Amino acid sequence: MHIVVLGAGVIGVTTAWQLLKDGHEVTVIDKADGPATFSSFGNAGLVAPGHSYAWSSPTAPGMMLRSLWRGDQAIRFKPEFTMSQASWIVKFLGQCNVKSASENTRNKSRLCIYSQTILDEVVAETRVKYDGLDGGLIYFYRTPSAFDAAVTRAQILRDAGLSIEALDRDQTIARDPGLAPAASQIVGSLFVPSDASGDSNLFTIALAKKCAAAGCVFRYEEEIRNICYSGGQVSAIITDRGEITADAYVLCLGVYSPHLAKKLKIKLPIYPVKGYSATLNITNPDRAPKIGGVDEENLLAYCPMGNRLRLTATAEIAGYSTAHKPSDFSDMFAKAKALFDDAADFDNPQYWAGLRPMTPTGLPIIDRSRYENFWINTGHGHMGWTMSNGSARILADLVAQKRPAIAREGMHYEN
Repeated sequence: MHIVVLGAGVIGVTTAWQLLKDGHEVTVIDKADGPATFSSFGNAGLVAPGHSYAWSSPTAPGMMLRSLWRGDQAIRFKPEFTMSQASWIVKFLGQCNVKSASENTRNKSRLCIYSQTILDEVVAETRVKYDGLDGGLIYFYRTPSAFDAAVTRAQILRDAGLSIEALDRDQTIARDPGLAPAASQIVGSLFVPSDASGDSNLFTIALAKKCAAAGCVFRYEEEIRNICYSGGQVSAIITDRGEITADAYVLCLGVYSPHLAKKLKIKLPIYPVKGYSATLNITNPDRAPKIGGVDEENLLAYCPMGNRLRLTATAEIAGYSTAHKPSDFSDMFAKAKALFDDAADFDNPQYWAGLRPMTPTGLPIIDRSRYENFWINTGHGHMGWTMSNGSARILADLVAQKRPAIAREGMHYEN
């Protein structure tokens, strides 16, 4: 079967790989000049089932409200007064209760754990290089009350099958000596030995090359303009270069998925949540972190990638702009310098801002649409890198009319 994948980010390319493995003929279309140039380019890099908590939690509305006059909140809300933002906010707030947050966390953790096993399989069969690190991730806390609450909250992830170790300050430093300069700021941590990290941009580029070698056709710098459909099926994709026909189509366009789906009268509850990252050259490896992690009370993620250090922070609900300026990173840098000032070159950072395709639940939509041959694999939010390979395998199984290896609770298409 000939299948066209719409989008060449980490979701689109991993989907292409799994479809190729199943023997399909695959074409990938993207308006960029190569793979992983948008949301997959500069994300946190953490492969983190141990951090798969739902963002739509009882604490989120307070953070959003305070962000209207304070710039230090982990979730920032900037009203745009558009119907799309208002509709999404209402649905998001509807998930911000204990029952929904627990359910969404269980479903997210199931997908994340499964996806990591598929990532390991893909790496074993392809030998792609992406500055990957095994050995766990550290989630550390600055106050006893926050640490105690985290130990209790982690039970939901333990119940999902994750091994999570509660470490005191000295045990945390023993796990990662790179945190020694910040010892006075750490009360304790949760260590998840199975979590990992890596550069999703490098991974996606390398996997796209493997896809091309396996016969996948990549059509870059080609913009999708329209979709033709009739009789319950999609019949063609119209691009700025002409018409493309196939037996089936898979939507993997991240934050722009709702725009294209709208042409099919499909409504997708996806809205962009902006994140900021900076990548620094490591100048003193002895002082740099050896594994990735999160400064939980500041929601500052850090990730060593070869001779680079990636820093990420902030969830900003503010529309589709990826514009940024150095001052947008000042709060992030102040917190990061207090941890790693001697480890990296803070004077010459590579700044980046990207858009996470968030659903109100934080779970992606992996399903057949209302059209028999049009499939959806999008809306992976802040964990697209973690969820990508498992989501791709689930989508390929659905196309093959096989039962996926895990339940898809919360991931169905509803219109």
